[in-house]
Amino acid sequence: MVDPIIITKRLTKVLNDRGSGLNIMYAETLNAMGIDRSHIQPIRTPFHGIVPGKMETLTFEVVGFHDTYHVILGRPCYAKFMSIPNYTYLKLKMLGPRGVITVGTS
Repeated sequence: MVDPIIITKRLTKVLNDRGSGLNIMYAETLNAMGIDRSHIQPIRTPFHGIVPGKMETLTFEVVGFHDTYHVILGRPCYAKFMSIPNYTYLKLKMLGPRGVITVGTS
């Protein structure tokens, strides 16, 4: 798990799941971040099999059920940032403008 700051909220329970084909944000997290729901577009695509500067934009599927995590980062996140998760050390590494950026837990 990593704990990034998104907008102004530190998300302390973010699961890195390279097996997931989606980036998922739970509705409770969206509410806590104060994001207006008018910015959300519904989709009809079902999903299943989820296992517990310059600005970049990530697309999240927002789900209305409860989980212990704030967000699940899947393969789309890793591809976007060309990052490599390390589950042993709970770190996420990616190339930055001045070398390797390491994101870890607090």
